[in-house]
Amino acid sequence: MSLRARWTSFLLWMSVLVSAAMGAGPVSVGDAAPKVELPLLSAQEINGDSLSAGTSFGLDDLRGKVVYLDFWASWCGPCRMSFPRLEQLRQELGPRGFEVLAINVDEFEVDALNFLSEIPVTYPALYDGGGTAAQQYGILGMPTAYLIGREGQVRFLHQGFRKNDEVQLRSKIIKLLGE
Repeated sequence: MSLRARWTSFLLWMSVLVSAAMGAGPVSVGDAAPKVELPLLSAQEINGDSLSAGTSFGLDDLRGKVVYLDFWASWCGPCRMSFPRLEQLRQELGPRGFEVLAINVDEFEVDALNFLSEIPVTYPALYDGGGTAAQQYGILGMPTAYLIGREGQVRFLHQGFRKNDEVQLRSKIIKLLGE
């Protein structure tokens, strides 16, 4: 892990400790998903609307959908594995009401953009360079994701990403889509 990646991880960890000391804890299963609104990393067509890079976008824009809220970083090896698999799940299950919302926590936006040029996705990718959303959710490592039901409640927490994780994830998504 590079020095920059270690530093970013350290800062995220420290922000979680500060939040915990102030009485805010990490988001857990059963909690209402805290609102997130951040700038898009690249131009996107979402729900038939063409949006420019830098346009503010968030969870409220996906109300009524099952959302996989994925915190990631360009230096994260498991993130490189997860992005193509999440893209496949979105392509398959998107018409049924599933969406992925990726939140990048890199210090420099260019690192996130380089990652996305290497591993492009069609789902919205947001930039959280200040770490406000990561702090709000209590993120400790990359990737960390929250599967959020149509009603806005966190239904599943997923940390890390391994080869066959999409099998279990797909099952949970399908269950939530049926509710």
